Amino acid sequence: MNIPNLLTVLRVVLIPIFILMFYLPFSWSYWAASAVFAIAAFTDWLDGFLARRWEQSTPFGAFLDPVADKLMVAVALVLLVAEHANLWLTLPAVIIIGREIVVSALREWMAELGARAHVAVSELAKWKTAAQMVALIMLLANPPLFTFWVLLGYGLLIIAAILTLWSMLQYLLAAWPHLSTSAEKK
Repeated sequence: MNIPNLLTVLRVVLIPIFILMFYLPFSWSYWAASAVFAIAAFTDWLDGFLARRWEQSTPFGAFLDPVADKLMVAVALVLLVAEHANLWLTLPAVIIIGREIVVSALREWMAELGARAHVAVSELAKWKTAAQMVALIMLLANPPLFTFWVLLGYGLLIIAAILTLWSMLQYLLAAWPHLSTSAEKK
């Protein structure tokens, strides 16, 4: 166990704390939930940075890091969809969660073929993640009212959803030769 892996585990441990903060019946609960999510988002960046810098990448970290990230984002999106109950948040949330399922399955399948490098994280996916995290921090910090910050959060989440679809298309196109080859062999 190293520091990058501990940061990844911390992100998983923060999920129930995040949920608790979100549901607390106090006016400051929005800020508290947003702060916990922001800490988790920062650890997502920090654990990868430290693992690369200190050359401490491990199979455990490679497995748990994307799982922790996807769990935290999916939980935040589900909580926000329930709280906001509108199309502006629900549609991007469904796109983002659906894409994560498709790309995770694609990466697992490509790994079985020994071709996982063809669907490695792209630069576009990093921009998608940045827009998504900022949007979620904004939306979590505010009650579900049509304020400037909530509308800006919706806008960023819609941008993240568009980038999500675009990056998924890139992954599928990169994997297509393997997908079509395997289909022909059957």
